[in-house]
Order: sequence, then C-alpha cells, then structure tokens
Amino acid sequence: MGTKSAIRSARQAQHRRTRVQAAKTKVRNALSQARQLLAAGDKAAPEAVREAVRTLDRSSVKGIVHPNKAARHKSRLVRKLGQEPGAK
Repeated sequence: MGTKSAIRSARQAQHRRTRVQAAKTKVRNALSQARQLLAAGDKAAPEAVREAVRTLDRSSVKGIVHPNKAARHKSRLVRKLGQEPGAK
C-alpha cells in the first residue's frame, strides 16, 4: 500500500500531471491553429498569433514550457506573420 505521505504524494503528482497536460494541450492547439491560419493566409491569422503568444507567455511563467522554447516559438510565429503578402 505505502505510507500516508507516499499516498498523498502520488495523489498530488496525479493532480499536477493533469493540470500540466491540459496546459500543454492548450499551447499546442494555439500554435497549430496560428500556423494553419498563417499558411492559409487567413485574415484571422494576426489574432491567432497574438493568442498563441499570450498562451505561450502564460505557460512559460507557470513553468509548463521552458522560457527559451516559448521565445523560439513566438519568434517563428511573428516572423512568419511578417512574411505575409499583406503584412505591414
């Protein structure tokens, strides 16, 4: 069975794992949606990129995603956004 502290620790780890998985899924979904809209040249692409950057920043602060990884993804998205034909 295990000690009381081991049981509690396992329960906490499971709770933490579900929260982290949900946050990572949110990041992946935001990134893929932004990439798809950028590739299609959709008018909603800038808003999707903004939302992806927001999601990356939040997850980076919470320790879900490494700050360097977040910065790398943000940089690539914004660079792609600037390469669009109708970009400023």
